[in-house]
Order: sequence, then C-alpha cells, then structure tokens
Amino acid sequence: MKRLRPYLRLTRLDKPIGIWLLLWPTLWGLWVAAGGWPPLDVAVIFVLGTVLMRSAGCAINDWADRDFDGHVARTRDRPLARGELSPGAALWVAAGLSLLAFVLILPLPPRVWLWSVPAVLLAASYPFTKRFLALPQAYLGLAFGFGIPMAFAAIQGDVPAVAWLLLAANVCWTLAYDTEYAMVDRADDVHLGIRTSALTFGRWDRHAIAACYAANLLLLAAVGQILQRGACWMLGLAVAGGIALFHLRLIAGREPAACFRAFLHNVWYGAAIFIGIALDYGLQP
Repeated sequence: MKRLRPYLRLTRLDKPIGIWLLLWPTLWGLWVAAGGWPPLDVAVIFVLGTVLMRSAGCAINDWADRDFDGHVARTRDRPLARGELSPGAALWVAAGLSLLAFVLILPLPPRVWLWSVPAVLLAASYPFTKRFLALPQAYLGLAFGFGIPMAFAAIQGDVPAVAWLLLAANVCWTLAYDTEYAMVDRADDVHLGIRTSALTFGRWDRHAIAACYAANLLLLAAVGQILQRGACWMLGLAVAGGIALFHLRLIAGREPAACFRAFLHNVWYGAAIFIGIALDYGLQP
C-alpha cells in the first residue's frame, strides 16, 4: 500500500473535488440529452470515464509542471516535486488511464469515439496553456465540459445547439471557480511567471468571478427556456446563485484560505444545478 500512495496522490484520488467538478457538467449533459434518466450503461461509462480522465489529467499536469511545483507552497509535496516518482512514470500513468477510458467508450456509437479525440487533446494540452494564455482557466472549462457534447453524441447521435450552450455555461463556471483557486497561488505564480486568470483580472478579480457566475446562470436559464423546462430547473439555478453569493463573500478579502474554501465549495454549486435539472425532468417529463 505504501508504494501505491505516490500514485494515489499523483492522480489526486485522495482529493475527489476535481472528480465532482468534472462530473457535474457531464451529468447535466447526460440528463438533458436523455430528457431525464439516461440509460444506465451509458451513465456508468461516463461516470467511470470521468474518474479515469480526471486522474489522467492530474498526472499529465504534474509532469508538465514538474519544474514549477517544488517552488509553490501548495504543490511542493506532490510526488514528482518530491522525487517519489519519475516523470516517465507520470506519463505512463496518464497514457494508461487514457487508454482505459477509451476502452470504456467502445460499446458506445463510433461518433462518441471521434468526440473523444478533442477531449483527450484538450485535457493533455491544458497544463501548457499556463505558459502563454491570459485565461488558461477558460481552456480548462472546455476540457472539463467536453463530456457534454460526448453525452449528446452517445444518446442522441448528434450535438445540438443546446449542448454548446451547456458547454459555454461550464466554461463560465470553471473560469469562476478556478480563478478562486488561482487566487490562492497568486504570489507564487507572479514569481514563477505563470499566467492565470487571477493575475490577468488583477484588482477586478472578484468582479470577474461574479460576472462568470452570472453568465453561467444566464446561459443555463436560456437552455431551460429553449427546452421549455419548469420551476425546478429555475429553482436549482436560484439555489446556485445563492451559493455564488456566499463564495463572493468568502473571497472578499482575497485571503488564500478563504479563496480555497470557496473553490472547494463549488461542489455544492454544481450539485444544486444538477439536482434542479434532475428534479425538473423527474416531475415534468
């Protein structure tokens, strides 16, 4: 078991927050695509695939950031930074988990296989965007939301406009919560020359986060109107809006611990939206 611990930390299986942040938009997509409960086999494949791809993404992220993590207080104890695992081991783990995720989707229509290609490319390339993109968190939102078009392809055989609206909503949400996350490392990132949304937004960071939460909710409300959904859909968005206001209070002083708490609390934001969607389809088919 002791030998496995560095691998568990490499893949962040000891910190499931990332799994939830990747899973919620995937579940939004599955429920909307299916008009309620998706087929059980499809749901299981997507849930397991979410866990595998999040773990693979963490491994490639640590490989890409292996020269930076040792200089950042929050990441200096990661396995590659401490020399517990070799860079090559991280690459093998990322490749192996990605292959397992692809094997998982083989029972699904071939169209899903095609959509998995950009999904993997986005996940693998995201860590490098911190070198040159002003808002790498927006790119992460694309990577974290690509389960949405894949869900529509699996269930409907097509990717309609509402799928792209859901993906855009997820980009806005990711930009909000990952900016909160980036606020924790602001001082270290300035020293290392890493680009993040927290640095790009500067003193307007809290206003930008508020705008991103608002854009997420407005886009999801638009999807609800297009699909002629009912009160539960909107109630879920209202609860999420209240949670967003709580996050904005937490980050008001830009204290790293409070910003990190706000980031972690986004699991409830995504859950509120999903519960609203699921209840709406359950009560109003």
